[in-house]
Amino acid sequence: MTSFLHSPLLLSIATALAVPVLFAADAGDKKNAPIVNKTRAPLMPVIQGSWWTVAKEPQLGEFYSPKYEPVDFAIWQAADGTWQIWSCIRSCKLPKGTRLFHRWEGRSLTDTNWKAMGVVMQADESLGETPGGLQAPYVFQHDGRYIMFYGDWANICKAESKDGKTFERVIQPGGKTAMFTNGPSEINTRDPMVLKIGGQWHCYYTAHPGNEGVDYCRTSPDLKTWSESHTVSSGGRAAGSLASAECPFVIAPQPGHFYLLRTFNYFARPKTLVYYSADPLNFGQDQDDQFLLAQLPVAAPEVFQHEGQYFVAALLPELKGIRIAKLGWEPIKRPSAAR
Repeated sequence: MTSFLHSPLLLSIATALAVPVLFAADAGDKKNAPIVNKTRAPLMPVIQGSWWTVAKEPQLGEFYSPKYEPVDFAIWQAADGTWQIWSCIRSCKLPKGTRLFHRWEGRSLTDTNWKAMGVVMQADESLGETPGGLQAPYVFQHDGRYIMFYGDWANICKAESKDGKTFERVIQPGGKTAMFTNGPSEINTRDPMVLKIGGQWHCYYTAHPGNEGVDYCRTSPDLKTWSESHTVSSGGRAAGSLASAECPFVIAPQPGHFYLLRTFNYFARPKTLVYYSADPLNFGQDQDDQFLLAQLPVAAPEVFQHEGQYFVAALLPELKGIRIAKLGWEPIKRPSAAR
């Protein structure tokens, strides 16, 4: 069975120095200065081999605009063995807003240019969703069903599927799809991902109160009742922007070792920060000196495991498609204690 995990896409220069130093693409300011790894992370994710492009040229029909951009997406294997990608496409021609969900399908994970299957979901205003505001689907399996978490611009919502292709919204007791939010639509609660740790489900997501990106987490024993929000990451070298904590994604390649990915730049020169912690609810608040592990040249990475191999999917730098590469986890070398 395939395990669906979102995780880092760490393309870094790991060295055997006393303190590993990870260099960004360029230098000269806070966001691009070399990173000195002072964490106790045991592993460094490393991209292996070349990328292959799986999704381009969505079939948008009447909603087409030459300005379209596939952004946050989900990738998984459906019940019939085919591979699915649902992506938020922004800058579409809609009466209100610009975003909807589009689907691609591939017969094999390693195939290129998966088939564009067209528009699969738009916001439903009658259920309280913001018109043209669908964002960031995330799909995982539980109890024989495929579960999708997604944002509607103001809330985190849920849909379910038996076959991993056709999803139905889950209507909450109040008659709307919203499960929870961190505030009004102006702070844009969005970008959910879900990880089960012990007996608790952890939903990580972002919002930008005061135009500053912050990553949050809520926990649940049953995917229905949710705790109040915990702030898990904020500030640091990416601070100063409403997009400073995009696409939060947490993965645990080893029990008790958690890696958080935070994208803060999408176009042309994509950048994602990687934080490490032994506590899945604390990756530091303006504490890069303790938690920051690396900076990666990717945007909106999704990490998943198939047949024992990790893979990473990410946006094309020009924001016109989605690509995949293999991902490995290499031990971080540290000097032996002095005698």
